Amino acid sequence: MADTDIHGAAAAQPDWNLDKVVQELRQSREVTHKIRHQGSIRELPSKTALVGILHGLCAVLFPTHYGRDKLTDESIDYYVGDTLNTTLGLLTEQIRRGLVFGEDMQGAGPRELLERARAISREFASQLPALRALLVSDLHAAYQGDPAASSISEILLCYPGTVAVIYYRIAHALFRLGARLVARLVSDIAHSDTGIDIHPGAQIGGSFFIDHGTGVVIGETAIIGQRVRLYQAVTLGARRFPADESGALIKGIPRHPIVEDDVVIYAGATILGRITIGHGSTIGGNVWITQDVPPGSNVSQASLRNSDPCRGAQ
Repeated sequence: MADTDIHGAAAAQPDWNLDKVVQELRQSREVTHKIRHQGSIRELPSKTALVGILHGLCAVLFPTHYGRDKLTDESIDYYVGDTLNTTLGLLTEQIRRGLVFGEDMQGAGPRELLERARAISREFASQLPALRALLVSDLHAAYQGDPAASSISEILLCYPGTVAVIYYRIAHALFRLGARLVARLVSDIAHSDTGIDIHPGAQIGGSFFIDHGTGVVIGETAIIGQRVRLYQAVTLGARRFPADESGALIKGIPRHPIVEDDVVIYAGATILGRITIGHGSTIGGNVWITQDVPPGSNVSQASLRNSDPCRGAQ
């Protein structure tokens, strides 16, 4: 009898006092602590939808690796065309939702937002062949830069740095076209999937390789040249954040490093501020650099121990 009472009590619906909690949450959400964009926007881009869109775009760019495994010369173009058509339609909807948050679209009506989203998707699609060519240069850089790589296919299927770079190049194209919130969400998906955080506003040249990659951070205004290689836990960050007279941070100013062509930056290096790492330089692991490094330098902890970062470069 006691067991029956215990089971009966456990099965009974608990009293959570939901009416009170729900009403207080409504008061916070709608009145006291309201943060909704323009006071009324509820419709947001969907990260879940964007994950599917990214899978579709990767399949379009590399159909035999990220699409279907039994494509033939006869069927591959049909698959790419159908996948791209479907994916662009889904992307357009997410761009439309994100455009509401852009300063240049404040007050735009539904039709104007939709037409702008369609125009961005159309232009984005036209850039895919050039984007793929850039990605192929990145793949060759990875294959040539890592003695453990046995094939380009291995790099596409197994390297998190490659996934992060693919997502970055998609996000950067969308960012430049004005779909900035969607681009930021794509970069956040890449960060979640790979541990690599690249702002879509960063400018990165071809033949770019991130080896291992976990913990890499590349800020919004960073500029990276051709044939640059980074290892895990490298930070290209800002040194300080200038504020205006009211104390608010000034947004959009150049505050991240410039890394010129043919630079290698080893694991754990932290490079801060709008400084330049000269072409052909090698930056050793775990160094902290806040001043320009001349071209052809070799910077290590030993060279920094008794000198400033610029003078220590050899």
